[in-house]
Amino acid sequence: MNFVDYTNINALRVKGLTEASFNNEQLNHFHDFIYDQVISAAVSKLTKQYGNPPSPFSFFVMGSAGRMEQSIWSDQDHGLVFTMNTDEAKEYFLKLGKEISEGLELAGYKKCSGGVMASNALWCKSLKDWENQLGVWAGEATWESIRYLLIFADARSIHGEAGLLRRLKEKAFEEVKREQLLLRMLHNTMFLKKGIGVLGQLLAETHGTYTGSINLKETAFFPFVNAARLLSFSEGIKETPTLFRISLLSDDLMTHQEKALYSNNFSALLDYRLKHGSHRDYDSGHYVNINKLSKDEKKALKEIIKVGEQFYEHVKKLV
Repeated sequence: MNFVDYTNINALRVKGLTEASFNNEQLNHFHDFIYDQVISAAVSKLTKQYGNPPSPFSFFVMGSAGRMEQSIWSDQDHGLVFTMNTDEAKEYFLKLGKEISEGLELAGYKKCSGGVMASNALWCKSLKDWENQLGVWAGEATWESIRYLLIFADARSIHGEAGLLRRLKEKAFEEVKREQLLLRMLHNTMFLKKGIGVLGQLLAETHGTYTGSINLKETAFFPFVNAARLLSFSEGIKETPTLFRISLLSDDLMTHQEKALYSNNFSALLDYRLKHGSHRDYDSGHYVNINKLSKDEKKALKEIIKVGEQFYEHVKKLV
């Protein structure tokens, strides 16, 4: 497998996106399919060069891919866990992580600017080293280590032995509970960008490339995603999609009506982004030009943002 194979996969992605981008679930299954093509090509290449993978492994995605909430464009957030704890195995899987990351970039997925990728030794470890790492992050409880735990909470296995990741998720949840980190996690997610002004107007960017557009990621998505993730820790919910997390909350915590309100609005937000996002590239997919929205479309967006803020405030009180 080489450069040409990954660019062929990119051509497949571009061709298939048109059909897949009418529906969030369909779109995210399509991204999974493209990822699988890249991973299979990378494993095949490494096998030819260095032999078969030395042990069972799981390749997992995080971020919006982990939650199955990617838009048309998506960047890379992923990791690797493998069973064999030897230097040779570590070297092999780091090479595999690098190959997958290069392949994904050629297939149209921008690399993560923060380095949250299996090409980085921090996110590519043996099961034993991963268990130690999760314990260290929870024990340190610094702003950065808490951020890593929040990122890891969205991990979803898409290739290999899913049981390895399940075991790590159990460990992460145990550590968070043992160290009582929920309040720290809340503080880590508390800066939320205002989407609606005091006069009830949508707050658009006032300078830069996206002047006149509102950042849906920061104003609308973050409150829902952060609130549901925090509750997933307190409730022991290992599922990653925000809608799943809300639906699995216990009735003692939230009424059926509240869960329906938050779910319906988040679902509407996913559709809204697909319909109104610029989608020229990864960054533009998060922005909506408010001057191009009708009065009703503005009203619908304001409602979504208000409900997201309400959900986050509700969770803040619970925590």
